[in-house]
Formats: sequence, structure tokens, C-alpha cells
Amino acid sequence: MKLTKSITYVVVTPVRDEASNIHHTIESFANQTILPKQWVVIDDGSTDATGQIADEAARKYPWITVIHRRNRGFRKTGGGVIEAFYDGYELVRNQSWDFIAKMDADLGFAADYFERCFEVFEKDPKLGLGGGLVWEHRDGRLVVGSAGDPAFHVRGATKVYRRECWQQIGGLIKDLGWDTVDELKANMLGWRTYTFEGLKLTHYKPTGAADGVWGRLLKAGRANYVTGYHPLFMVFKCIKRLTRRPYCVGSLGLWLGFVSGYLKRAPKVADEPLIRWVRDQQLRQLCLKSSLWRQKSVHHHPTA
Repeated sequence: MKLTKSITYVVVTPVRDEASNIHHTIESFANQTILPKQWVVIDDGSTDATGQIADEAARKYPWITVIHRRNRGFRKTGGGVIEAFYDGYELVRNQSWDFIAKMDADLGFAADYFERCFEVFEKDPKLGLGGGLVWEHRDGRLVVGSAGDPAFHVRGATKVYRRECWQQIGGLIKDLGWDTVDELKANMLGWRTYTFEGLKLTHYKPTGAADGVWGRLLKAGRANYVTGYHPLFMVFKCIKRLTRRPYCVGSLGLWLGFVSGYLKRAPKVADEPLIRWVRDQQLRQLCLKSSLWRQKSVHHHPTA
């Protein structure tokens, strides 16, 4: 299938200390059959050569813009990446575009990646958010990084939003769970969200690699708290997690991360209607009724 109309898109990429990987992403964008109208790279205080590499790319490609943020001295968990994202978003907020993508700077993807993404969006007018299937290097093997994710989830490394959907969900929250809240809000408002399983991206530094396994599990549990997950749903989620590696430890990390939100009285997403809707969907899931979590994967394999 070929696109029936001209598509414009912008990309925003927060990045920190990716000097060994960012060239993969630069090359992938430079080879796209449909180039972005603008790609804004936000160097979030990198301590390596990431900023210089991005600047060199911007001198070569006029559609790349680089913003440099000062080094705060540490990686800010949760909303830090989205704070950097919004520094870049301000440059494209009022431009004319059909889609906006939030992409990581350690990805490699085919030259027709975005063209094929837009083919799926064109075929499904209610698709508000999508992205390709992310593969990661683990123990010397290339494996699907999203195994076990619900069908509505699109990995935070590659999020492509239809403009109307983006505006309706109000953008991204600056907290843990931002990459789930966006999907839940979109589905609540009647949009669809799913991964394009026929479109492959290689993630050269797996999600959460800087946090370690335990830190990643704690963050995931805390993100579920921020999102407003029902405690009973989390109990069953942790029980189900017992069958996956790391056994027991994975469930414990998720639960401790979730409970820590209550112990610290941390704020949840400031959207009570969304929390009520999410918990209703989760209780429906536990009662074996139709729910967002019961949806099957949408096997979209765009034609080459």
C-alpha cells in the first residue's frame, strides 16, 4: 500500500550519554524515505561526546536541531526525560504537522520505517498512537523487548502520535508512567493504540539499562502506582510475574515499587476520571469481562 496523501511529521529526542549509539539513529533518520520536517535532539547534560556528535549531524542535515541542557550531575528518574522532551517540543508546538514522534537516540530502523508506520495510520483512522516492535540485545541474542506487554502498549522508545490524539490526551505527564498514561488516556477517549509487529527497530541500549534489573522493577511498580492501578490488580499482576525471570525477585520488585508510592504518599496522575476508568477496566479484567487488558494483539504487518 502506498500513502494517498503527503504526510508531515516532527520528531523530539531527549538524549543523555549515547555517544556510542546515537550514530545508528542519525543514519536511520538520514535514510528515511520520508524525512522529518524537523528532528529536535535535546542533549540532556551528556558527559560524553553525544552533544558534539549531534551538532555535527545538525551541520550536515538542516532538518536537525540540537538543544543543549546543562548537566544536573545525575540522571533524573521519572519525569526527567519528559522535561527534556518539552524543551524540544516548544520548537515544534505551533508548527504544521500531522504526526509527532518521541524517539530514543539508541535505535536503528529501516529506511522505510516511518513511511510504513504512516501506512498503518492511514488504514486505521482511529489509531491515535503506534510504533514498531522493539528488539534488544540480551546475553548476546536479539530478543523482543516487549514480551508480556499488553496489546495496547507501545514502547516508550518509539512513540508516534497522530496530532488529533496528541492534542486530546494533553501530551505527556512529567513523571514515571508517562509511557502508559498516554495510552490509557487515548483509549479512554476512543482512540486505539498498538504496536506494529511487522516493523522492527533495534534498541542498542535496552530500556532501563542504566538502572539495573532491580531498579527497573522498582520503577515499573512505582509507575503503576502513579498511573493509578488498582491494588487488587497489582496483586494478580505480581502473582502472574512469578513465572517470568527473575523469578520471585521480579514480583517483589514490582510490589515494593508500587507500595512505596503509598508509603511516601506520592502523587498519582492528576486525572481522577482516568484513574476511575483504568480501575474499572482492571476490575473487569479480574472478573473475566471484556476490558482493555483483554484485547488481543493487532497483527499489523505493513507491506514492504
